[in-house]
Amino acid sequence: MESSFVCTPRSMVTMLYSLNVNPHSGKPHMVRCRGWTTLLVGIILLLGYGWDCPAQRRFLTPADVNALPSKPPDHRLFYGRGSLQFGDLRLPEGSGPYPVAIVIHGGCWLSRFADVRNTAALADALRDAGIATWNIEYRRLDDPGGGWPGTFQDVARATDYLRSIAEKYHLDLHRVVVIGHSSGGHLALWVAARHRLPRTSAVYTPRPLPVRGVIALGGPGDLKRFMRHARSVCGDRVVTKLLGGTPDEVPDRYRQASPIELLPLGVPQILITGKYDRAVPPEYGQAYAEAARKSGDTVRHIIVDRAAHHEYNAPQAVTWPAIKSAVFSLLQLGDSGPSNEHRRGRSQ
Repeated sequence: MESSFVCTPRSMVTMLYSLNVNPHSGKPHMVRCRGWTTLLVGIILLLGYGWDCPAQRRFLTPADVNALPSKPPDHRLFYGRGSLQFGDLRLPEGSGPYPVAIVIHGGCWLSRFADVRNTAALADALRDAGIATWNIEYRRLDDPGGGWPGTFQDVARATDYLRSIAEKYHLDLHRVVVIGHSSGGHLALWVAARHRLPRTSAVYTPRPLPVRGVIALGGPGDLKRFMRHARSVCGDRVVTKLLGGTPDEVPDRYRQASPIELLPLGVPQILITGKYDRAVPPEYGQAYAEAARKSGDTVRHIIVDRAAHHEYNAPQAVTWPAIKSAVFSLLQLGDSGPSNEHRRGRSQ
């Protein structure tokens, strides 16, 4: 009798669930195997999707990532009065102070494509690695008040909100990095760049929270260069709508919103790109990295084989080692993460 299993990443995620395996936990789990085929599929997923699937089915989709298991956040906190102005705070074991990763999801700057669920598994895995995570939501260009300047103001406000909660939740604001996926990668680079904004800018913030570095996961750093490609990927003129006009119509906004226009950022930047990422292909990361280096910044561009545009947010995928290493290196942590003295008991 032929197996009815269809080789897709999502079906493998579902099969892993049936094995009662939590890929984010370091604790052993009992595995109830209902046949060698089921067990084999679970092992293949954990090894990085080594199944010889058809090329068009070998990569993850946003729905696959949203379906990944993750533990709930410790706290959902609102940095503003709007329903989308919140973040999910996850705290690692230990008494702190905890290094922090600000996590920004993508989705073409559109609410219909992604929300905090899409980066929940990534944020949870970083928390399990000993890093507090602040997975933020924000208004997109199709939300009331989103676009220019609301989207940028939300991300800036969410970042600076860490100052308000650092003492209560034992956060180390001297060790903060920002990591973003896709359009969230653009926003992550912008967060690291906003200290370069002129005081006259609508998105200027006095005394922005300093960050140790930024990690862009398949994120565009040059909005002008990305405009035409974004239209084919997102199905809309999203960059023009995000900023309220073309570069000729609103040139100041492009100078203030596009990270490449704000170089040098003055902090290390790590760009991680899937070799088969068609949403933001490797050449975009390479071009930005070259410009950043010429400006004097320290930049690394890492291309991960067997990855496309949504593997970044799946901690059991091939991109995870590069992402974890990047976060640890920017926070200047050892291979084992934060020291044991910070992880003795659960913070209250």
